[in-house]
Amino acid sequence: MQPVRLLVIGTGGMANNHAEAFAAIPGVTLVGGVDTRVENLSAFRARHGIERGFTSVDEALSWGEFDAVTNVTPDAAHYATTMPVIAAGKHVLCEKPLATNAAKATEMAEAAARAGVVNMVNLTYRNVPALQKGAAMVRDGAIGTVRHFEASYLQSWLTQPAWGHWDREAQWLWRLSTAHGSKGVLGDVGIHILDFATFVAGMGAREVSCLLATFDKAPGGRIGEYVLDANDSATMQVVLDNGALGTVAATRFASGHLNDLRLRIYGEKGGLEVSFENAVSRLRASVGEDMLTATWREVECPAVPTVYQRFIAAIRGEGVPEPDFARGALLQRLLDQAEASAAAGGLKQEVGA
Repeated sequence: MQPVRLLVIGTGGMANNHAEAFAAIPGVTLVGGVDTRVENLSAFRARHGIERGFTSVDEALSWGEFDAVTNVTPDAAHYATTMPVIAAGKHVLCEKPLATNAAKATEMAEAAARAGVVNMVNLTYRNVPALQKGAAMVRDGAIGTVRHFEASYLQSWLTQPAWGHWDREAQWLWRLSTAHGSKGVLGDVGIHILDFATFVAGMGAREVSCLLATFDKAPGGRIGEYVLDANDSATMQVVLDNGALGTVAATRFASGHLNDLRLRIYGEKGGLEVSFENAVSRLRASVGEDMLTATWREVECPAVPTVYQRFIAAIRGEGVPEPDFARGALLQRLLDQAEASAAAGGLKQEVGA
């Protein structure tokens, strides 16, 4: 088994998930952490038994005793912290979104391709068994030509404290502030549901129209250093490459839904309902003769490897690095056009290649 030495860049809340998941994979060693916040870095290293700490990517690269990186920095830092790693020939898993605009995401994808390194973006819901099985069914023609879909990503952390108090904790407040690098719900979870829908459909999008809303959440629209101006809800109409039409919604105000994704997708031969709700993966289908009586049946979905396992497998030459940076760049183009549409009052935008 090929050993893999892993460097963790960024030591915020999500980095703990990465560290625990990678540490559980045989042959993987967490050899270093990077963060400009010395106290956070020290606590993270102590928690995960990581020997070395660095306050910059350049410092870590000067040391260089690692094979791969998992980048868990805030959105706005992905480009600046990933490009030097690629240039050094290190494999990299980057949190989503890949960058804050399509130009930078494309540059990252092209650089990774030239360098020949394993590159993946952490679209975590690719780990959902129902998603993978649903995509396989569409790919195999189970529902025929896709014609219509409805997709939603529903969170409620702005209406309840199940995950923490958004109005007093930095890990939530930064997600509400564009000055702190947030692209709002559109960039944070909109990317997940767009990937969810288009991955199952097996094609990209050619047109999008979008509306965004930012709601009043505090006096004067700010809490301390955080100006709460990032979007809280997004609705989109999306045209797929084959002309199929669908709707996509994402919000942080879906009271009663902690973290739920749902896709209903319909073709000429049947339909699928793909969901991940209350952390439960579920796939239902109405295909073939069942379509004639509107009968829906549960579909068994085998477990799938996590993105962390797939990343290490790809480094070892044992799997395909998917989703890769090219996929991340494609999704970023869709997000950019959704943002442009919202700025133009919801006018249709062509996504392009």
